[in-house]
Amino acid sequence: MDAERPKMTQGAVPGVPAKATQGTEAQHREIGWAEASIWTDRMVSALANGVKGGKWFSLADKVIRPSTLDAAWRQVARNKGAAGVDGQSVERFAAAAERYLSELHETLKTGRYRPSPVKRVDIPKSDGGTRPLGIPTVKDRIVQTALKMAIEPIFEAEFHAGSYGFRPGRGCKSLPPAKAGDALREVEGLLKAGYVHVVDADLQGYFDTIPHDRLMAQVALKISDGGVLALIEGCLRHGVMKEMEHWRPTAGTPQGAVISPLLANIYLHPLDRLMEESGYRMVRYADDFVILCRTAQEAEAALRRATAWVADNGLRLHPDKTRIGDCREPGQGFDFLGYRFEAGRRLVRQKSLRAFKDKVRAMTGRSRGASMRRIIDDLNPLLRGWFGYFKQAAPSIHRHLDGFIRRRLRAILRKQEKRPGFGRCPNDHQRWPNTFFADLGLFTLSTARYHARHPR
Repeated sequence: MDAERPKMTQGAVPGVPAKATQGTEAQHREIGWAEASIWTDRMVSALANGVKGGKWFSLADKVIRPSTLDAAWRQVARNKGAAGVDGQSVERFAAAAERYLSELHETLKTGRYRPSPVKRVDIPKSDGGTRPLGIPTVKDRIVQTALKMAIEPIFEAEFHAGSYGFRPGRGCKSLPPAKAGDALREVEGLLKAGYVHVVDADLQGYFDTIPHDRLMAQVALKISDGGVLALIEGCLRHGVMKEMEHWRPTAGTPQGAVISPLLANIYLHPLDRLMEESGYRMVRYADDFVILCRTAQEAEAALRRATAWVADNGLRLHPDKTRIGDCREPGQGFDFLGYRFEAGRRLVRQKSLRAFKDKVRAMTGRSRGASMRRIIDDLNPLLRGWFGYFKQAAPSIHRHLDGFIRRRLRAILRKQEKRPGFGRCPNDHQRWPNTFFADLGLFTLSTARYHARHPR
C-alpha cells in the first residue's frame, strides 16, 4: 500500500478511481492534523470509502517504520515532560536521538519491545485531594505517539459530534466562529433552544476503572492487526511504580499516557451513540458530560438510561456530582468545563474562581520586594490567559476580579511605604486610581471584555 508510487498525471491518485479523487481531497482537508507519512492518499481513500469487513489490517509496519518513530519523537520533544522511571529526560534522549530511535525500531521490529513501568506521581487538587498522574518513559511516549498517529483517524471517523475532549481540532475553549467543535457554545446554544432540564454527570474515577478486556474488545471492532493490538494492550497492562512500590493494574488507563485520552474516548463512544439513537442531546468532554433535555421527565429517563449503560460497562457515576436540575432556577444550575450555567447566566464556577484568586494572591504578597511595574508584568500573562478562557462569563465577574486585583496591588504599595492596611480605604483609591495601574500596563479584564464585544 505504501510502496513507492509511479508518477501520475493530472492529479490522479494511484489505486483510486478518478471520481474518488475529489472526495479524497475533501477527506484530506478534514484530517489535515493526521501524520501524512502514514495517512497517504490510499489510506485516506480507504478511510472515506470503508475497508473490507470494517476492520483495519497491516498497521503495525506503519507504526514501527523509522519515519513514523521520527515524527513521533519530534512530537514528544515538543511536548517536553518529565522523565519516567529510567530517569532519561527529553534532553538526554535528544543528545543521541538517532541511535535511540534506531534501537527502538529494531526492538519493535523483532518483537522484543517491552514498555517500562509508568512512574506514578500524585498531583495536588484545589479541593485538598490528589490526582494520580502516570509518566511513561520517553521511549514509551514515542511508541504510544506512533500508535496514536496510526489509529486515531480510524476512530475519529466514527466519533460523535457531541464528544469534544482530547480530539484534534475540537475542545472546550471558545474557538473562532468558522470552526466547529466548541463544547461550551454547543451547551449554550441548546440552553437557548429550550433544553434547560440538564443531567449533570461525572464518571467516578473513570481513567482508573476502564475494564481492560472490554476496552480491547472495542478497539478490536476496528483494528485486526495483532501487532498493534499487542502494543495497545502492553500500554494498558505495564507496571506502575510509585517510590518503592510496584504493581500491575488490572483496570484503567493511566492519566498522563499519550494514548490514554484516545482509548478513553473509544470506550465511551457506545454511550455517545446510545444517547444519540435515543434522541438525547449529550455534550461530553472526556469523563465529564451533560445531557440537555426539554422536560424534567425526559431528563429523568436520560439519566436512567445513562446509569444503566454505565453499570453494564463496569463504570460508576459519581453520586455527589451527578444530578438533574432546571438550570433556569437559582440553585439548580450546573458546572461544566469551568463555567457555571444558572438562571440564564454564564458564570465562573466557584472552584475556578478560588483557584484564580489563589494564583493572584501568590503573585501579589504584600511583602514582595519588587517594583509595581515588575509585579504587573509578571501578573499580566496570568490575567490574559484566564480572560482568554473566561471571556464569556457575566461582566460582573470581570469587574469584581479587577477590583480584587487592584486592592492587592494597593496593599503592596501601602506596605512599601510602611503603612498598615489592605488597600481598601477611599484615600488609597484617590492616591492610586485605576488609571495609575492602567498607565503601568495592568491588563484589565472588564476593559478587555468590552473590546472583545465591541471590536473596531
